[in-house]
Amino acid sequence: MAWRWVLAAILATSSLSLLGSAYDEFTSDTLINNVVQDPITSRLYVGTVNALYQLDQSLHPEAHTRTGPELDNRQCTPPVTSCEEAVETDNHNKLLLIHPSKDTLIVCGSLYRGICSLRNLSNVEQLLYFSDTKGEKSYVASAEESVSVGYGSHDSTKLISTRILQMNNDSWNSFSSISFFLSPLFPSLVFQDEGFVYFLFSRTLGAQDSGTKNFTFISRMCENDHNYYSYTELQLNCSAGNKYNKVQAAYVTLPGEALAKNMSSSGWYGPVGAQDKVVFVVFSSDDDSTSSAVCMYPLRAINQRLVEIIGACYSTKGQINNKSAVYSPYSSKSDELCKIEKEGMVTNQKCGAEFLPSPLASRAEFALATDPVFTKKGLMTAVAVAVETEHAVAFLGTTLGEVLKLHLSTSPEVYGRAPGENTGDKVNKNLLFDTSLTHLYITTEKKVSRDLNVELYSITDCQSCVAQKDPYCGWCVLQGKCTRKGDCPRAEDDNTWLWSPNQQCVQIQAFNPPNLSCRKTDYLLFSLQADSCPQFENPDPHLIPVGYLIPISFQGKNLDIYKSLFDLFPLLSLLSLSSTSPPALLYLLSILLSPFYPLHSPPPPLSHSTFSLSLYPPPLPFLSPILPSPLSPLTLSSFSPSSSPLHLLVVLYNCSLGREDCSLCKNADPKYSCVWCANMRSCVYRELCRSQEPAQCPNPKITEIIPRFGPLNGGIVVTIKGSNLGIKKEDIKKVTVAGVDCVHQGDRYSVSTRYSDMGSGLLDSGLWVVNCKTLWMKTSDPIPEKVSPLKGPVAGGTVITISGKHLDTANKNDVIVTVGGTPCEVLSFGSEITCETGVYKGQKVPLESLRVSVKYGKSTTKDVPVTFNFQYSENPKLTDYSPKTSFVCPEVNDQPPLSPQGRGFSKAMTAEEAQAFVGDASCKVTILQDDKLFLEAPSTQPRARSKRQRRDTSSDPLDLTIKFGNGEWVVGSVNYERKYEVPLAIIIPAVIVPMLLFIAVSVYCYRRKSQQAEREYEKVKHQLDHLEESVRDRCKKEFTDLMIEMEDQTNDLSEARIPFLDYKTYTDRVFFLPSKDGDNDVMITGKLDIPEGRKVIVAQALNQFSNLLNSKTFLINFIKTLEGRPDFNARSRVYFASLLTVALHGKLEYYTDIMRSLLLELMEEYVHSKNPKLMLRRSETVVERMLCNWMSICLYQFLRDSAGEPLYKLFKAIKHQVEKGPVDAKMKKAKYTLNDTGLLGDDVEYCVLTLQVLVHGEGPDVTPVKVLNCDTISQVKEKIIEQVYRNLPYSQRPKVDSVALEWRPGSTGQILSDMDLTSQKEGRWKRLNTLAHYNVSGWLRTSSDFIISSNALLEDDKVFHLVRPADELDEVKSKRGSLKAKATTKAIAEIYLTRLLSVKGTLQQFVDDFFRSVLCSGAVVPPAVKYFFDFLDEQALKHDNVEEETVHIWKTNSLPMRFWVNILKNPHFIFDVHVTEVVDASLSVIAQTFMDACTKTEHKLSRESPSNKLLYAKEISTYKKMVDDYYKGIKQMVPVSDQDMNTHLAEVSREHTDTLNTQAALHQLYQYASKYYDGIIQSLDDDPAAQSKQLTLRLQQIAAALENKVTDL
Repeated sequence: MAWRWVLAAILATSSLSLLGSAYDEFTSDTLINNVVQDPITSRLYVGTVNALYQLDQSLHPEAHTRTGPELDNRQCTPPVTSCEEAVETDNHNKLLLIHPSKDTLIVCGSLYRGICSLRNLSNVEQLLYFSDTKGEKSYVASAEESVSVGYGSHDSTKLISTRILQMNNDSWNSFSSISFFLSPLFPSLVFQDEGFVYFLFSRTLGAQDSGTKNFTFISRMCENDHNYYSYTELQLNCSAGNKYNKVQAAYVTLPGEALAKNMSSSGWYGPVGAQDKVVFVVFSSDDDSTSSAVCMYPLRAINQRLVEIIGACYSTKGQINNKSAVYSPYSSKSDELCKIEKEGMVTNQKCGAEFLPSPLASRAEFALATDPVFTKKGLMTAVAVAVETEHAVAFLGTTLGEVLKLHLSTSPEVYGRAPGENTGDKVNKNLLFDTSLTHLYITTEKKVSRDLNVELYSITDCQSCVAQKDPYCGWCVLQGKCTRKGDCPRAEDDNTWLWSPNQQCVQIQAFNPPNLSCRKTDYLLFSLQADSCPQFENPDPHLIPVGYLIPISFQGKNLDIYKSLFDLFPLLSLLSLSSTSPPALLYLLSILLSPFYPLHSPPPPLSHSTFSLSLYPPPLPFLSPILPSPLSPLTLSSFSPSSSPLHLLVVLYNCSLGREDCSLCKNADPKYSCVWCANMRSCVYRELCRSQEPAQCPNPKITEIIPRFGPLNGGIVVTIKGSNLGIKKEDIKKVTVAGVDCVHQGDRYSVSTRYSDMGSGLLDSGLWVVNCKTLWMKTSDPIPEKVSPLKGPVAGGTVITISGKHLDTANKNDVIVTVGGTPCEVLSFGSEITCETGVYKGQKVPLESLRVSVKYGKSTTKDVPVTFNFQYSENPKLTDYSPKTSFVCPEVNDQPPLSPQGRGFSKAMTAEEAQAFVGDASCKVTILQDDKLFLEAPSTQPRARSKRQRRDTSSDPLDLTIKFGNGEWVVGSVNYERKYEVPLAIIIPAVIVPMLLFIAVSVYCYRRKSQQAEREYEKVKHQLDHLEESVRDRCKKEFTDLMIEMEDQTNDLSEARIPFLDYKTYTDRVFFLPSKDGDNDVMITGKLDIPEGRKVIVAQALNQFSNLLNSKTFLINFIKTLEGRPDFNARSRVYFASLLTVALHGKLEYYTDIMRSLLLELMEEYVHSKNPKLMLRRSETVVERMLCNWMSICLYQFLRDSAGEPLYKLFKAIKHQVEKGPVDAKMKKAKYTLNDTGLLGDDVEYCVLTLQVLVHGEGPDVTPVKVLNCDTISQVKEKIIEQVYRNLPYSQRPKVDSVALEWRPGSTGQILSDMDLTSQKEGRWKRLNTLAHYNVSGWLRTSSDFIISSNALLEDDKVFHLVRPADELDEVKSKRGSLKAKATTKAIAEIYLTRLLSVKGTLQQFVDDFFRSVLCSGAVVPPAVKYFFDFLDEQALKHDNVEEETVHIWKTNSLPMRFWVNILKNPHFIFDVHVTEVVDASLSVIAQTFMDACTKTEHKLSRESPSNKLLYAKEISTYKKMVDDYYKGIKQMVPVSDQDMNTHLAEVSREHTDTLNTQAALHQLYQYASKYYDGIIQSLDDDPAAQSKQLTLRLQQIAAALENKVTDL
C-alpha cells in the first residue's frame, strides 16, 4: 500500500543568523565623547572629537559630518571672525540629545562657547540651524574638554539653567541643561519620572564644609517649574560610613519580580514592587581609589525622604526629631532658612513657590543610606541593568575594558563577561541596550561594539547550560538546546524550560509498571532521560536542486518503541516556511512541496537502533522565479506528542538565479553541479541539460566603457563592462588601448565586469579601439583656459568655474583641482568644471596670485594660463549696513510749503535719495528728518508740470510734489510773489541823502569825543602808572611762591595707612547720608521704635514682607504704584530705592534682575517718547537710584583695591596744599585753592611756626607741629590733632570743641581761645584771635608747651578772621580817603588768579594718577562695569534711533556721573576723614573737570569763560581721549556672563548682608506700603499674575500683623 507523507518546509533564518558573528563594531579615528540611541528607529549617533556619525542598529555607518577643527579660542567671543587669537581648535562633543517630535538631533561641542546646532535626525549631514550671534544666552557647553555641560562657579545658587537653542521669528526654543559650578562636580544621570526631573551628581559641600571630599546627591524639581522653586537635594550614602562617596555611573529601570521581592524582604529599602523604578549607582571612593561598589536606591524611597525634608522646612522650621535636617546649598548665609510653621504646605505647594525657601538640601544626618550589593577591586565606570525572566542582571563596565555580568540575586555574583574583543580601553558611561534588549552597545575610547547579552548556541548539553547560572540561558527540554525562555515552546509549562540554580536537568531513568493492560486505565510513571528520546538525523543529500527529482534520506534513532512505519506517521507532519518568507512563496511552497513519495513500498521493518527513510521531492519548475536567493535553506520538521520538533536542515538552490551568462555559471561552486546549457542558453543543474557542456564560453562581449574620453598621457581608470569576460582575474591576459598596454587592477575585477588602470604611455589623438573592436573610445587633450572669479577669501568656500576645451575628459573621480597647492573640491564635472576653494593654510595672505591646476589621473596636469591666476584675499568683514529699516508707505501731511511734515521719512531714505518738485523744477532736499524735511525752492518761478496748468495765468500756485522711491504725494502749493519795478531816479536819491546826513553827524560826534578823551588821558595815565607798579610787585611775589611750591608733594604725605570705611558705614553714607535726617536717619542709627512685646511678631511679619518683596510681580507693582503718585517726590524716590537696596541685599541677583526689567521699561520710554540722551541724567525714578546704589555696591572692592589709594593721596595733597597758606575761617577762602570763588583776594602777611606740643596725660614726649601765625586757635587745634593723632581715623580723634590750648611762655600758663576779652574790635566787628594776636613767634618754638585738656569754649557770631565781607564795610571807613586812595590800596582780585595755576601744577600728578586708576581699561575693570556697559550696547542695537553718542552719554551717566563724581566730591563716603569747605571747593573743580572729560560736547572757551573751565582747558582733550579709550577697551573685553555676574553678586551678598540693617530697611519700606496701601491693593487686584499668587492676601496678612489690627484673615 502506498503511503502519502505530507511534510512542510521552514526557513531557519533566525537560527542561521545566530550561528554567525555575535557582535559588530564601529571604530572612530578620534576619541568618542557621547553615544545616544533613537528609541524609534534604533539608530545610534556617535559624537567624537571633530566628527559626528550616524549608525544603523548593526553599527554600519549611514552618514557622518565633520565638526572640527575650526578657528576658535577660549578668549574669543562668538562670532570669532574678528578675533585675532583664534587658532585651529578641536571640537569635543559635549552633548547629544534626540528630539524625536521635531526629528532633530541637538549637538553641542566645545567650540564657540558651547553653542549648539540642530541637525536632521535622519541625516546628520544636514544642518538645520546654527547661530553664533545670539550672545551668552545661547552658550550651552564649556570650552574646557574635561568639564561637562554648563557654566557657573562657586557660591552660585542655580544648578539648572535655561539655554537658547533656536530663534524662530520672535519665539525662542529653549533647552534646560545642567550648569555645573562647583569645582569639582561630577554629573552622572538625568532622568524624568511622573512630572519630576532628577539629577544625580557628586560635589563638595562648598560653604558647608571646608574639605575637598566629594558627596553624592540626587536633586529633584518639578518638570514645569521654570523658576526652580522646587529644587531640592538629597544626599545618597553607599555603605554605613559612606566609604564609597563619588558616583561614576548610574542607571534607572524596573527591578523585576525577583529583585523587588529580595529588596522588600531585606528591610533596607522599604516596600519595593516590580513596577517601582530603582536607581542603580556605581560608586568609587576618595579614600581608596582601588575599589568601587554598586548600590541601589528605590525611587519611592528617594521621593519619600525628599517629601520629609521639604515638609520639615515648610512645617517644622526645618527640624526632624529636634534636629536640623535642612540647609540651603551653595550659600554661606547663617540666617535661619525655614521659618514657616504651617501644616499641609508640602501637599498644597509640592512644586514650591516664590515665597517659600529654596533651594533646599538634606543634611548629612538625614542622607538616604544603603549597603553595597557588590564591591570590586578596581574601578567600575559604567552600569546598565536589564530584566530577564523577572531576574535583574547588571552589566558593569570597568577601566580595563571588561563588561561584567552580575546577577542581582539574594547573593549577587559575577557569572560571566560580555562576549567580544577586549582592547583594554576604559568602558565609558555610554552603555546601552538595543530596543529588543538582546544586544548591548559597549563604548570605549575609540570603539563602539554590539555584543549579544549571552552566547546561547555554543552550549550542547543541559548540565553545561544550567551550570552557567545565567538568567538569559535555560535548557529547553522540547528542543534539546540552551535558549532564552522566549525562544522555547511551551516554556511556561512546568519542567519545560530549566534554569539554574533551582532546577535540575530531566533524565529518563525507569518507568513503572513495566506492563499495562490495554483495557485498563492506569498511570504510567516515567523517569525521563533526555538522551533516550526519538531523534532523526543525517539528511542526505544536503543540497537539493530546483526542478529535479532527487531522493532525500535520513536516519532515525531510539525508535525501538515503534512497531512499524505506521506508528511513525504521527511523528512526520506538514512542512511549512518560516514567517519571514514572502506570502507568495509560502502559498506556492505549500502546493509544490506536496506530496512526498516513499522510496520503498512496502516499508521495511523498523530497527531498534536506526531507521532509514528516503523521500522524493517532486520537480519544482515554477519555484525559481520566486526564490529569494540562489540558496534557500529548508527545514524538515518532525513532531512527537512528548517532544519538540526535530529540525533537519537541507538547502534548496537554483543554478540559473544570478548566473545569466556562461562565465557566471562556470564560476559557481562545483558542489552545486551547475553547467552552462547551450541549448537552453541558461545555467541549469547538470542532470537537466540534455546537451554536453561546452568546453569554452562564448566570445567576450563589451557593453560599456567608462569613461568614453581620456587624456593622451593616460593614467586614468577605465571600467570595461560586458559578459563572458572570464571566470577569474587570471583569465584577463592583456588589455590594450590604441596599442598601449593597460595595467589590470585585479582587486577590482568581478566576473563579467572588470576594471583596468590606463598606462602612462603617450597615445595619438583620435579614436581608440578597445578589446575586440567592440566599442570606440576617443582621446583628447584637455585645455583649461579661463577661471572665474579670480579672487576669493582665504577662508575658502569660493566656487570657481574653469572653462576650456575637452575638460570632460576622464571621470569626475579622476580629476583633482588645486589652487596654489590648496585642494579645490570638485562640485561638477563636464564641459566646465566647478570647484569650491579650500582654506588657505599659509600664515599670511599671499601677495601674489596662485596658479590653478587641473590634474587628470596620474599623468596629466594642466595649468590655467597665468593671466587667470587666482588671488587669495583677506576675509570680508561686515562693519555696517544701511539703511537699517524700511517703510511700507510714509505718511506725508499737508503743511506750509518748503517744510512738509509727516512720519517715517528717514526710515529707509536719505536726503540725497528723496526728491521734491515745485511745478516742473526740482527742489534740493537740504534736511531730512523722521517727521519733516526742508527744501530749497528754485529762485525763479518754474512752469507747471501739466499742460492744463500752463495755460492758466502765471500767478496761480504751483503744486509741491514729494517723491519717495515709487511713491509720489502732492502736499501743497507754492505762490511766487510778483516783482514790481521801481524807477532808478527815485532809488538813488532815497539812499544817498540819508547816508550823507549820517556821515556828517558821525564826524561831529567823533571830534567831540576825541577832545574829551585827550583830557581824560592824562588823568588815567597817572593812575595806570601807579597800578602798574603795584601789579609788578605782586606778580613778582606770586611768581616766587609758584617756583617754591612746584615741588613733589609726595614727600610731605606721610600716612601710616588709608582709613577705609567698613562696608556698612560706606553704604550708610552713600545711601542715606544725603537724606533729610543725615546722621540721625534710622537706617544709620538702626534704632526702631517698637514695643518690646511686639518685637517677635513684627520680626516675623517683616520676614514675610521680605518674602513678598522677593516676588517680582509684587515688587514691580509696588514700585509703579508709588511712582504714579504725585506726592512721591524725587527725594522720596531716592530714599525708597536705597531702602530697597538694603532690603534685597541678600539676593543681589534678584535685585539686578528687577533693575534690568525697570531699566528696559525706562529705556523704551525715553527712546520712543523722550530724548534718549536725557536718560539716566538725574535720579528722577526709583530705578535710576537703584542703578547708582548697584554701582556703589559692585565698586566698593575696586575702591579698596585700586582706585582708593590715588583718591586718598589726591585728597591729602589738596588738604596739605590748602593748609600751607592762610585760610579765612569765616569766609572759607584760602590763598591756595583751585576754585576762584574760594580764592583769598587779599595779600595776608604770615609766617610759619613750628610748635612743640605736649599732650596732657600721655607722657613727656613732645610733638612738633607746623602752623601759621595767622591761624585762629581752632585752626591751630585742628592741625595739632591732625599731627598728634595722625595714625587714628577721624572718627576716633578728639573734636576741636572738646579740647583746650594752653600756652606757657614762662612759669604761668594762658588758655588760648578764638574769642576773649583781648580780641581786637573794628567797629561792630571782632577779629578772631590768632597766634600773632598772642605774640607767639618762631623764637618760642623750643620752649613753648601746649597742653590739651577737655574744656569747651564759645564764639561770638559777629566776627571775622582775615577779610571782612565786602558788603559789610563800616560806613565810617567807607567815607575815609578819596577815590584815588581807595584805588591804590584795594587789591585787584584777578591778579591772584595765578595762584590757581600754582596749585594746579602742584596737584597735577595726583589728579592724573586718580584719572588713570579710574579710566584705565588695561588694568582690572570691575565685572559690573563690563556687564552693564554690554547691557547698554546690546539694548542700543535693538533700537534704530540710538546713536553711538547716545550710548556714550548713557555710559557716562551711569558710571562717571552717577558714581565717580559722587565719590570724588565726597571722600568721606569711602574714607574716615573730615572734608572742610575749602578742600571741598577744590574737589568740586576736579569733579567738574572729570565731568567735562566724559562728555562728547566740545566746550568753546573764551575770555568770558569761568576760570575753573580755563584752568584745565589744556588737559581736557587728553582726559577725553582717556575716556574714549576706556569705553572702547571695555567693549573689546571678554563678556561677563550672567552666571559670572550672579556669582560675584552672590559673593557680595554672602560677605556683607549680615552687617546691614535689613530689618530697619524692611520696616521703613513698609511705611511706604502702608501710606499707599489702597493703591497697591488695587494694582495687585488688577494683575492676573498677582491674583494667581494670592499677593493681595499676603499683603493684608502682613499689614494686620505689623499694624496690630484684628481682621477676619
